[in-house]
Amino acid sequence: MKTPDEIILRPAVSFAILKIAHLILLSLTFLVLAWYSSPYFIFFSVAILGAGWYRLLLIRSHRYLIGAEIIRTSHGIFFKRTDELEMYQIKDYIITRPLLLQLLGLMNVILKSIDAETPVLHLRGIPRSELIETIRTRVQEARQHNKIFEIN
Repeated sequence: MKTPDEIILRPAVSFAILKIAHLILLSLTFLVLAWYSSPYFIFFSVAILGAGWYRLLLIRSHRYLIGAEIIRTSHGIFFKRTDELEMYQIKDYIITRPLLLQLLGLMNVILKSIDAETPVLHLRGIPRSELIETIRTRVQEARQHNKIFEIN
């Protein structure tokens, strides 16, 4: 159930295509080999293209729900996995934007936490936004609400 203050993010399609570009090129290489050498290379091309399609669907199956108190991540096609991270456990925020992601208007966000199960949470290939400011505000509100004070 989505409430108005929740943000739902997914990796962009362009990010997923970028991640499987090497499989597409390899598949095309096998198609060229099938054209010039042996038609049996078509089977390799189709198998690699199938693996690329599965990888694309797997990348796009990631969902990040950012609520007021928790961040819930889920992923998987055949077997779904859902993890939750309490906002007050987040300690640090890192944004990385390699050149190709900059050109596509995307970013990777790394959240470091004190949670034993999820010490580092990666949000990959999401659209560039002011997400860190939103998360920072929600972390501070969650810490005040739960009466948690940080001692350095």
